[in-house]
Amino acid sequence: MPDYIFLMHDDADDNGADWEPYLAKLKESGHFEGGSAIGAGACVRKTGVAPPLSTHLTGYVRVTADNIEHAKSMLSGNPHFEAGGTVEIRELPRTS
Repeated sequence: MPDYIFLMHDDADDNGADWEPYLAKLKESGHFEGGSAIGAGACVRKTGVAPPLSTHLTGYVRVTADNIEHAKSMLSGNPHFEAGGTVEIRELPRTS
C-alpha cells in the first residue's frame, strides 16, 4: 500500500483546532503513519547559494492509502482542510 503525505499550507485560520479526533480516526483505521507541525529550519547545499526556506508549509500528516483518491477521502475531518486551507497530497514512492 503506497504512502502519502498531506502538506498543510499556511492559508487557513485553524490555530487552536483540536486535531485529536481526526488523528484518532486515522489511527483507528490503521492508515496513520505520523505527522507534526513544521517549525523553523534551513535550506542548505554543498556548493552555491541555497534557495529560501519554503515558508508556506505549516505541518504534515503521513498516511497509507490504496491510491490518491483513497488518500483524498481521508481529508474529511482534517481541521486545516475543514477550515478552507490547502492540503497538498504527495505520494511517497518506495525505493528498493
